[in-house]
Amino acid sequence: MSGGSRGIGLAILVAAAREGANAVILAKTDTPDPRLPGTVHTAVEAIEAAGGSAAAVIGDVRREEDIERAVTTAADTFGGVDICINNASAISLLGTEELPVKKFDLMQSINSRGTFLLTQACLPFLRKSDHAHILSLSPPLNLSPRWLGAHPAYMLSKYGMTLLTLGFSAEYADSEIAANCLWPQTMISTAAVVNVIGDEELASRSRSPEIMADAAVAVLSRPPCERTGQTLIDADVLEQNGITDLSRYGGGGEPELDIFVDPRR
Repeated sequence: MSGGSRGIGLAILVAAAREGANAVILAKTDTPDPRLPGTVHTAVEAIEAAGGSAAAVIGDVRREEDIERAVTTAADTFGGVDICINNASAISLLGTEELPVKKFDLMQSINSRGTFLLTQACLPFLRKSDHAHILSLSPPLNLSPRWLGAHPAYMLSKYGMTLLTLGFSAEYADSEIAANCLWPQTMISTAAVVNVIGDEELASRSRSPEIMADAAVAVLSRPPCERTGQTLIDADVLEQNGITDLSRYGGGGEPELDIFVDPRR
């Protein structure tokens, strides 16, 4: 997994660890940040406490050599790679005239380019796996003017992740490598929601990261041949697995819909 020190990524890894999964985390968070809880080291501790094994690789998803170290670590430590999760992401919701080019470049290089690089490095091992999955945390391609115009630079980077993942599914359709996207129906209570998108009030109307974790485990537990090339929403995945009461994930009676998600009619 790219990223995974905190938030949705860590929740997915902990939930997978309860099912006996092992994990390699590629992240930059070697030391604590007063604004953001957790490091790659505390993430490893949480995964191991949940019953899995984990290895931390300090690095940047934008650097090919760091990605190579992470994938090599997975192969050497755990014997291969069965699942590639593209989780690392940068976000800025500034409009076109306000967004610094530096932030534009950062989002494209982490979100889209990072997804390509990590997946590319994992593919030789995924080809050998009998349970090969690629999962990108990216949205459905909602081409309504509202979402095309809300924050085009961020939209491009996240839709880039989605398009790449759908492309992987088509490219490796004969290789039994599933490639899907997963996105939350509602805002998720993470540091990004508090610090970038909104505030504590918005966080109170957001579901917990565990809903994405449970949905991800449900997707990744299925044989690769059963589902590929789909953009999935967490609540829909859980409903398909018989879970319709989502109150345990918080967010109140009417949780705030996430970016790129429209109200259901």
